Amino acid sequence: MIQQKKSFDTASMATLSLRLVVGWTYFSAFWRRLILENKLIPEEAGYIGEKFNHFLPNSLGLKPIIEYLVTHPEALWYAMVTFTIVEGIVGLALILGFFTRLMSIGIFLLAFGILLASGWIGTTCLDEWQIGILGLAAGFTLFITGSNYLSLDSYFISRKFPFTKTKWFKFLGSGPLNLAAYKRLILVIVAFIAGLTLYTNQYFHGGVFGTLHNKSVKPKLEISNFKMQNTEMSFDVYRVEGVDVYGSFLIGISLQDSSGKYLLQLHGADLAKLPATIIDNHYVAKIKPGAHSLIIPLGAKATIRLPIDRKKTSDKEHYTLTLTDISGLTWSASI
Repeated sequence: MIQQKKSFDTASMATLSLRLVVGWTYFSAFWRRLILENKLIPEEAGYIGEKFNHFLPNSLGLKPIIEYLVTHPEALWYAMVTFTIVEGIVGLALILGFFTRLMSIGIFLLAFGILLASGWIGTTCLDEWQIGILGLAAGFTLFITGSNYLSLDSYFISRKFPFTKTKWFKFLGSGPLNLAAYKRLILVIVAFIAGLTLYTNQYFHGGVFGTLHNKSVKPKLEISNFKMQNTEMSFDVYRVEGVDVYGSFLIGISLQDSSGKYLLQLHGADLAKLPATIIDNHYVAKIKPGAHSLIIPLGAKATIRLPIDRKKTSDKEHYTLTLTDISGLTWSASI
């Protein structure tokens, strides 16, 4: 028992800085969103729900949940508020060393969600993937060590509160654990974390073998449901890649027949004047006219309807729709 106590003291001292830094990492999310600025107001720029929408196109295993939330704004708001409060409680409790092992489980689960939802985002350093995978490892490590120095758990133990003598407190709070009895389980969890690290690094970025790829570097649009009916043309546009903090700026929409003749040609100035009534946004992140172009945020999807002169078209003709980004990238669909 004395040896276990010494090991516990040493381990909790060694991970003290980890506990404080990881705790602040999660508590700061709450601090930024509610204290420094209020990012939980749906009508204002910087709403956290829009940032959550950015995760949708390439998330791993969580697409149905994310899509449900971004198509149900009220549920999304409640989810964002709950998520922010949980991050705040877990982070602050970890800093204070209050029920450290329970909070470390919270860190593990939060990091797991971040990893699967947004591990593909990051323009230079695979930002979200690193945050997620390091959070998993940190959460598990802090569960193993618990906390002693500069912690409320230590205060409770030193004052000999009755609940600190229970078996459950050692697993939810802190205190010496006989790790030898759980050696196999620990190794299984370590193998899981290591395996998940390699798998997600490869899945999101091709970081283990093959060709490296980064879906946050340049915008990519997907065109679907391209139709020409009566006096209008309609299509769905969905931005699935690119920088999450920077929109795709569409400066051209054109429709050509098989001979290359333009039936419709809109430039940046035209797109900036498009009425909102012809854009039917599907998600919280919205496609909308900007000062000089049509702005398409990451994860945004909308149906766009444009009038055309059907007298100049034929059902037997082949037509090509082309969208042009300010970067020079183009995307096409045919009918």
